[in-house]
Amino acid sequence: MEKRKPTTPESQASSTWEHLEDFVRGHVQQFIQALLEEEVTELLGRAKSARRDAVDTVPGYRNGYGKPRQLTLTSGTITVRRPRVRDLNARFVSRVLPLFKRQTKEVSELLPQLYLHGLALGDFDLALRGLLGEGAPLSPASLLRLKAQWQGEYETWKQRRLDNLEVVYIWADGLYVKAGLEDTKAALLVMIGVLTNGQKVVLAVESGQRESKESWGMMLRDLRKRGLKPWRCTIADGHLGLWAALGEQYPMLAEQRCWNHRILNVLDAMPKKHQAEARTLLSAMPYAETQAACETLRGQFTARYRKLAPKAVERLADDWERLVTFYQFPREHWPHLRTTNVVESPFATVRLRTTAAKRFKKVENATALIWKLLQVAESTFRRLKGTELLPIVYAGAQYVDGVQQNMSKQQKLAA
Repeated sequence: MEKRKPTTPESQASSTWEHLEDFVRGHVQQFIQALLEEEVTELLGRAKSARRDAVDTVPGYRNGYGKPRQLTLTSGTITVRRPRVRDLNARFVSRVLPLFKRQTKEVSELLPQLYLHGLALGDFDLALRGLLGEGAPLSPASLLRLKAQWQGEYETWKQRRLDNLEVVYIWADGLYVKAGLEDTKAALLVMIGVLTNGQKVVLAVESGQRESKESWGMMLRDLRKRGLKPWRCTIADGHLGLWAALGEQYPMLAEQRCWNHRILNVLDAMPKKHQAEARTLLSAMPYAETQAACETLRGQFTARYRKLAPKAVERLADDWERLVTFYQFPREHWPHLRTTNVVESPFATVRLRTTAAKRFKKVENATALIWKLLQVAESTFRRLKGTELLPIVYAGAQYVDGVQQNMSKQQKLAA
């Protein structure tokens, strides 16, 4: 008869470590089941099997359990049973586990991110089983249902009213989406605004042509139709279509071009041996303390490279007025107004992953999914620096080199 090896602390620790995930999931499952039981106890005002002993107690009785339900968490999938209650005046809806919920908010946010990270539909089941456990109620079919749900949510979101929003600044950009069978690349047009309380919100997500005046114009008209009031300044890169559409519909709004795009554009027109030195001078311009100082740096660049790189000098001078608009707003807001980083940052993941979007036969099919990802990102947007100044700017305060001029009565009230 073979002798058993003695159990040692080391072997016990190894066994516990190997089954740690199962151990944690088991305890989470017990905890959530206990919460569901406690929720019913709180509702009825009595413990399980206790009799009703007062006339004015809450009506209703426990009525067994529903079918076992799988709930997917980021730590894995557990199985719980919802207690049933009968003879209530109103239908009982659990706060812990609402009807039809099969996964937590965090898992729902994970799905569009994983999809954009390049997982093909056929790989989803295998990948998510490894991440969320064998019991995860996820499959290519469930993802298709989720996509249909996101499409419906997106269509509803596009029709929401905007009358109650006080938008101070808007950042606009276009993301090119490679869409499988289409011959040309279309763009996903996005506008993100900041409200007077400093909160950044996604205002519009539409497919269209990035350089098209018609596409941007339709987006602006739709925003106005749904009640969006004029804002103070638009920040974007060199999209000629956007500037043309803004000129027609909002000629009084301030316009700021992105310095990051302009610097890259200028450097592309320079010999490589001069680019490092030129970048240093170009990068100093938007950080000059005054518009006059910025103009001086531009003069130095022009004098130095007029003969060496005339096309670069010409590109820097092109549309210069839109590059220095930010000096007309509070100094505290300058870091946000110089570039389109507010849009670029949440787009970073999308830009890296849309090469995998060849699975999209039409750009429109990608729009709802990318909108969903932007909605997830919106919850992590940071508030603007100098938030307390936003109501004053919205009221029409005038600034020169970042310093506020005499305030009107309306602006003093906003302050």
